[in-house]
Amino acid sequence: AYKLYEKEDYETALQEFQSFILQYSGSAFNDKAQYYLGMTYYKRKQYLLGAYEFSKLIKNIPASSFVPDAQYMLAESYFQLSPPYQLDQAYTKKAIEEYQAFIDFFPANPKSEDADKKIKILNEKLAQKDFQSALIYEKMDYVKAAMKYYGSVAEVYHDTKYAPMALYRKIIMELNKSLTTDAVSDIGMFLNRYPNDSNAKEIQDLEVKLSSK
Repeated sequence: AYKLYEKEDYETALQEFQSFILQYSGSAFNDKAQYYLGMTYYKRKQYLLGAYEFSKLIKNIPASSFVPDAQYMLAESYFQLSPPYQLDQAYTKKAIEEYQAFIDFFPANPKSEDADKKIKILNEKLAQKDFQSALIYEKMDYVKAAMKYYGSVAEVYHDTKYAPMALYRKIIMELNKSLTTDAVSDIGMFLNRYPNDSNAKEIQDLEVKLSSK
């Protein structure tokens, strides 16, 4: 089965791995077969099935030396399933969860750095989705909804490229609605977090203007 996998005959390898696991469930090679069954699905771009097999290995054979790789590939499977930001982001959130689990359980693993980078990529996507929702609500003059989504981007995704603009737009909306106390608080947050942002000078001027009143 493994030779077939190496030859990239994934269809036949899939059948052989499944047959091996069924016939030799108590074998010392069972964890390896389980892992490469997941890998075979992954190579076939059947990511959901791959994720299922990786999670079975993690759950059923937790002492296996293949568990770190299985955990990483579980996250990778959901990463591949993560759709464009306009669509439902359940798989994106699941990928982040599994990458974080990998980092938490195997912090010394060489792939931890890559897992952290993937989390940042996925968070950018989630931030973009909320930011675009906020823009739509703002255009429709749904002020509370717009500020809620801008606030979410600024708080939850504060280290993404969308956060400074989200906080900036929230501050402008607060001032337009005479929510001065909220605006002053957010101005302080903006200048503390993003002192080098392109809008920082304007925000500083607003702070001076409000403090002189």
